[in-house]
Amino acid sequence: MLSRRTLVLSGVTAAAAGAAAYGFWPRLGRYQEEVARQRQLLSADPTLEALIGLATLAANGHNTQPWRFRLNQAGVEILPDFSRRTAVVDPDDHHLYVSLGCASENLVIAAEAAGRAAALQIQGGPEPRIDIALRPGPARETSLYQAIPLRQSTRSVFDGRPVSSEDIELLRIAAEEEGVAVLFFSDESDLEAILEFVVEGNSAQMDDPAFIAELRDWLRFSPNHALESGDGLFSACSGNPVVPQWIGGAMFDAFFTKASENDKYRDQVRSSAGVAVFVGDRADPEHWIKVGRSFQRFALQATALGIRNAHLNMPIEVPAIRPQFADWLGMPDSRPDLIIRFGRAPALPMSLRRPVSEILV
Repeated sequence: MLSRRTLVLSGVTAAAAGAAAYGFWPRLGRYQEEVARQRQLLSADPTLEALIGLATLAANGHNTQPWRFRLNQAGVEILPDFSRRTAVVDPDDHHLYVSLGCASENLVIAAEAAGRAAALQIQGGPEPRIDIALRPGPARETSLYQAIPLRQSTRSVFDGRPVSSEDIELLRIAAEEEGVAVLFFSDESDLEAILEFVVEGNSAQMDDPAFIAELRDWLRFSPNHALESGDGLFSACSGNPVVPQWIGGAMFDAFFTKASENDKYRDQVRSSAGVAVFVGDRADPEHWIKVGRSFQRFALQATALGIRNAHLNMPIEVPAIRPQFADWLGMPDSRPDLIIRFGRAPALPMSLRRPVSEILV
């Protein structure tokens, strides 16, 4: 007689087989239509709501979209939405404020493309926010603006080809921001050393049930679930099968293991052309926002050059490992903010965003 454990495993195996078939014939029609609708460049004389729509296409952790936008007579304010924070992986809201910086950079670039000069100020204090004043100005439609709808975090194996020194220099220039240092690594020995930190950090996170539970809450396995929520990590966007939500949960519980994840990151780092590390001068919301602005321009410039990028932030998300990584960087008194691998690969499906009407206050 089959034991209950055998029955459960058999059921998961059958679900996985069904999911594979489902994944080969992804039911993405409505999803793709909504992505295409959201990811359009501006029409002539756009509204502030249209500018905000492009701002929300910025990078953000777990695609939680932890921002609110408020219109005023001068322009737009960007505020944190703490109801969408990820308390386990980001207990001090570091990633949240980096995400706000990314969104602010998109908005500035989009506004300037539409003929509106943008002046950005970061307001500190107990309730940090970003104020963006807009006024008429010359239209500046740059390659970074053109890249806004195309930018993504491409969580796949890259093709292993190097990126030219000329392109690295363009990435470095794009990322220039007062108060932020960006370090580039491409030597095999350096990438292997970074990989050791990534595996150590990932292992620590995979051993933390609270981390796994929080991540699972933001996973979207079916296009219908992704469309309903408008947020989260849709499986197709990381190259995984598109499956009904209940099957996806069962597959996640059965196959999301420390060993498989570490093997995945080994393949991903070793196929990358290099890694960029972003370090703010200070560990506070103002500098985390600056890091976000720097990284968003880096990511848009990479997109314009046909270079993909993805996050490897585990060593900076685990407090016990972060100072060791800072020591390895030769910056023992700093807090590293982002670890980004880059290289070339085909694009993956794009993620969704919530309607602008839901994030206005």
